Amino acid sequence: MSESQGLQFVESEEVVALRASVGQLASKYGWEYHDKKARAHESMTELWADAGAAGFLGVNIAEEYGGGGAGIYELSVVLEELATNGCPPLMMVVSPAICGTIIGRFGTDEQKKQWLPGFADGSKIMAFGITEPDAGSNSHQITTTARRDGDDWLLKGQKVFISGVDTADAVLIVARTEEAKTGKLRPALFAVPTDAAGFDAKPIEMDIHEPEKQFTIFLDDVRLPKEALIGEGDAALMQLFAGLNPERIMASAIAVGAGRFALNRAAAYAKEREVWGKPIGTHQGVAHPLAKSHVEIELAKLMMQKAATLYDAGDDFGAGEAANIAKYAAAEASIAALDNAIQTHGGNGLTREYGLASMLSSSRIARVAPVSREMILNFVAQHSLGLPKSYG
Repeated sequence: MSESQGLQFVESEEVVALRASVGQLASKYGWEYHDKKARAHESMTELWADAGAAGFLGVNIAEEYGGGGAGIYELSVVLEELATNGCPPLMMVVSPAICGTIIGRFGTDEQKKQWLPGFADGSKIMAFGITEPDAGSNSHQITTTARRDGDDWLLKGQKVFISGVDTADAVLIVARTEEAKTGKLRPALFAVPTDAAGFDAKPIEMDIHEPEKQFTIFLDDVRLPKEALIGEGDAALMQLFAGLNPERIMASAIAVGAGRFALNRAAAYAKEREVWGKPIGTHQGVAHPLAKSHVEIELAKLMMQKAATLYDAGDDFGAGEAANIAKYAAAEASIAALDNAIQTHGGNGLTREYGLASMLSSSRIARVAPVSREMILNFVAQHSLGLPKSYG
């Protein structure tokens, strides 16, 4: 699929087989496994290991580094199918998609050899640190700085809402360096080991139901060798955006899969549950909301596939617009699908047995992260419609 220059409405035999294989693995775990891990605040290490051993985590990594040699399209297929089965690993958005893409495209040969094989088989995990307490959606206000100290770098600053630091070997930190000629601060990316001196991570007490924990990171003059700088310092902005489009596509995959999960459960219940002598799915008051959600999920999925196809074809600009639209559409469709599924179940939709109520808070993440609904609308207004910039 990723080799094609145009969107294919019928997936290749390879992609169809990939979906089936991922579904087979996911069925061994499912929502019950995800729920158990979430309630215990434990990572899904067994699923991650099995997915890595099967080659699913690294389908987008180059073959020379142990990956599948495919693209973000195929990686999004893996995550969508895991989500459809109720067990999506959030770190797939981060480690192989964001970090794997950035290092694969811009890293040195040594950096690729160091990280990509581990991303491919799941033995290495890299988190991603961009968000800061005072910067919010404004990445231009990032205050984490990196300064030269001989051949080394010293990083100082703070990051917040960083996923999976407890399971990661390193965090890809977005910092700012001073340009020698102008004195201006420019973005740069650094691979920071989680066991480095001066690196401290504190868990954030969240009120959502997810296995992956969120952290605040404190960087107190963390000393790094020059090799920790990913790619070229003066190309960091390009490198950063190269990872953000896959992030949006993969976030869409989770939302699309979660929507499918909810609808599958709702449809099954509506066919079985009988009131007044007939299945409740007979009634349009039940059937139409579910049908509407199915339409919305399919439309969001199509835009996600368009974004992934454009990205894999090298069209970064076209992929940027499509990825933002896909993320917006998938979030809205997923939340609506879950709400309709719970309504279909009535009181049962709020019980643990049916596995829907616990998704209420986590599904809401899709409207907020990795980019808010409002910032996507700002992007579309400015870049798609040519309207004046409304912020900054």
